Amino acid sequence: MAPVTLNSITKRWGTFVAVDSISLDIADGEFLVLLGPSGCGKSTTMRMVAGLDEPTSGEVLIGGKVVNDLPPGARDLAMVFQNYGLYPHMTIAQNIGYPLKVARVPKAERERRVREAAERVELAGLLDRKPSALSGGQRQRVALARAIVRTPQLFLMDEPLSNLDAKLRVSMRAQLKHLQRELGTTTIYVTHDQVEAMTMADRVAVMRDGRLQQVGAPLEIYNRPANAFVAGFLGNPSMNLIEVDVSDGRVRHPRFSIEARDVRLSGPAILGQRPEDMSVVNSGEGDFDGEVYTAELLGDSVLVTTRLGDELIAVKADKSISVSMGEKVGFRFGRSALHFFSRETGERIGE
Repeated sequence: MAPVTLNSITKRWGTFVAVDSISLDIADGEFLVLLGPSGCGKSTTMRMVAGLDEPTSGEVLIGGKVVNDLPPGARDLAMVFQNYGLYPHMTIAQNIGYPLKVARVPKAERERRVREAAERVELAGLLDRKPSALSGGQRQRVALARAIVRTPQLFLMDEPLSNLDAKLRVSMRAQLKHLQRELGTTTIYVTHDQVEAMTMADRVAVMRDGRLQQVGAPLEIYNRPANAFVAGFLGNPSMNLIEVDVSDGRVRHPRFSIEARDVRLSGPAILGQRPEDMSVVNSGEGDFDGEVYTAELLGDSVLVTTRLGDELIAVKADKSISVSMGEKVGFRFGRSALHFFSRETGERIGE
């Protein structure tokens, strides 16, 4: 177990900058998620921690020690990938114990540690099987057991649940989080799935174009996104973002004008509001009327979408609501949950 520090690490390939001067402190035992769209630099950042890619500049510290010149095998870490990487000709026990065999751990000790690791991931009864006899979720647990059997000081996980179906991902998220908390091992987890980030992370580091956008606890980032990109990326469905003008305590749009006396800004802005903070009301009783573009039953709620200019606006309504496509209804903003961002920079403003 060890803290990790990234000091202004940058990775370039020619003129292309994959990671741009990232600095980040990851506490001992913390579960940190690197979150962002494809190509944002999150996997490259992890590969520099692992030693698979060398930083163009900056330092990587593990346990307070600069490891830039250390090969991956000397960094005392274990990686779990999207591809399970199991040996098909070996049994589950042999796959789990392979790192220990390479390290020349005595057979009796190796077998004991393999059993312990298998029990942690609920595979104790499958050790004599081959990978081909296992489900996708079981194979991923074998990969996890192979990682934890070495008791490394750091786990690196790169999209480990992407190959699983939706139901398995839910159960594996819970198992992974429980296992990490039980082991207390510092973990860096890469994903583009904001649900994984919200449900698993102690802290989330949101990345875009090789740069950090915001770092914080999941709820902190969800409730107070630092910019319009984070606001639109975190949340399912994502935050509604509407171009408006603000003056004299009012927010104005060609389709609506609402009071916002607590907003300390003036001029063009982007108004943001999450779908669950808006409401659907009778026509003429809201802040603006609109035709129902689509209504989707989600089980616990109904997602009602309407057009506002060129934008599609989503509202999470109570599951008992009954609306039809093309029907005219009213939409109301939740005044206590308005967010404002600069049209020019996208940064959060007004507070």
